[in-house]
Amino acid sequence: MKTNNYVKELQAKTPAQLQEELVAAKKELFNLRFQNATNQLDNTSRIKEVRKNIARIQTVITQKAEQA
Repeated sequence: MKTNNYVKELQAKTPAQLQEELVAAKKELFNLRFQNATNQLDNTSRIKEVRKNIARIQTVITQKAEQA
């Protein structure tokens, strides 16, 4: 149910807001990968979660582009 709410929040945002969210998620993923490489990351499942969130954001962006 948590992901359904996240997707609904994404669908309510404008394309510009979605792009900002995408950039922020990609930065977070980079930082998580960097922490993982230096053995500073405790919760490695966060990488998978962020990757899926990036895919969700890109899906919503694509859907909005098709509607326009």
